[in-house]
Amino acid sequence: MKPTVMQVGTHLYVPLILKVDRYPSILNSHPYLRQTLELVSDKWVTAVVYVLSHGTKRYGELQREVGDVSQRMLTRTLRNLERDGLVKRKVYSTIPPTVEYSLTALGETLVEPLRSLCQWSIVHFHEVEIARESMDNQME
Repeated sequence: MKPTVMQVGTHLYVPLILKVDRYPSILNSHPYLRQTLELVSDKWVTAVVYVLSHGTKRYGELQREVGDVSQRMLTRTLRNLERDGLVKRKVYSTIPPTVEYSLTALGETLVEPLRSLCQWSIVHFHEVEIARESMDNQME
């Protein structure tokens, strides 16, 4: 199809025709869904939110309770969560400085959905393992 050219005064315009998808993908159905899924699917985010759901923690406590997380990764995760408004960082002027982390009110709203997901995994993940094993045996 040949584009229509319109002239207004001395300017030529070609109208932009946008293709509208009748069936948008689920990830594009809401402007923040993709970002939310990226946030909560991070294993360190989930672990930190879980640990902080039990109360305020100092950095060392967090690192021990999360387990198997490097100092760099934990620091990056905490900074991102603080930036996202999910974690509050409080620094006390002691020597050495004491830093505590806790969930914000917004962070608290994430606890129940993550707890539900964890509960689902406890109840159903053995079924996932059975399905994987069955599929792997069929492919051999």
